[in-house]
Amino acid sequence: MTDLSKRSTEAEVMDDFNLPSSEIDPVLAGLGKMNRLFGAHHTIIKALKKFPVKDQDMVSDWGCGGGDTLIAIREWAGKNNLQLKLSGVDAAEAAIHFAEQNSAGSNIQYVQADVLGDELKPDQFDIVISGLFSHHFPDEEWIKLIRKMQSCARRGVILTDLHRHRILYYAVILITRLFTRNKMVRIDGPLSVKRAFRRGELEKLLKQAGIINYNLTWVWPFRWLLIIYK
Repeated sequence: MTDLSKRSTEAEVMDDFNLPSSEIDPVLAGLGKMNRLFGAHHTIIKALKKFPVKDQDMVSDWGCGGGDTLIAIREWAGKNNLQLKLSGVDAAEAAIHFAEQNSAGSNIQYVQADVLGDELKPDQFDIVISGLFSHHFPDEEWIKLIRKMQSCARRGVILTDLHRHRILYYAVILITRLFTRNKMVRIDGPLSVKRAFRRGELEKLLKQAGIINYNLTWVWPFRWLLIIYK
C-alpha cells in the first residue's frame, strides 16, 4: 500500500518549466476538460461571488496553466455585465503560449514569471486565485507562496487544491489508466495526490505563515477551498 501519511516531496514531470509545447499542450487541454467536468471553475466563481467582485476588479490566476479558469471567469462575468481585468501567471513558457492561444480574443493578459520572484508586487491585484497549484510547493515554499499571495492581493485570496486521501489516489490511478495513454498524466496525476494536503497540515502551514483571517472548507471531489480575507 502506498504511504500517504505525509506529503511527498517527489517532483512532478510538469515541474520542468522547459517542457516543449508538444508535451505540455495535450496535458493542459486535458486539465481544462477535467476542471470543467469536476466543477473546479464553479468552485472558484462561487467564491468570487462571496467577496463580491465588482467592475474593474483585477483578478490574477497564479499557476494559470492553459488559462481555462480565467476563460470560465470571463464567460461568467460577461453574462453578469461585469468588467473584470483578468491576468494569468505561470513560470512555464509553453503554458503561457498555450493559454494565449486558448484565450485569443478574450482580452486576458498573461505573464511568464516565477510567483515567488520580484515581478509580482504588493497590492498589484484585487484578488489572487489559484487552482490545484500550491501542492507543487514543499512546506517552506508554500508558506512563502501564501504570504506572497496575501501581499499581492488588495482584497483577498482564493485557493483550491487536492485533499490527500486514499480513495482519491486510487481513483486517479484508475481514471488515468482508463482514459489516457499520456505518460506525464499517468505519472503526475497520482503524484499530485501524494503531494496534496490534509486539513491539519493546511491549518499548521497557515499558522506558520501568520494567516488568521481565512475560511477553509472541503468541497467535492476531494478538494480544499481556502479563502483568505484582508
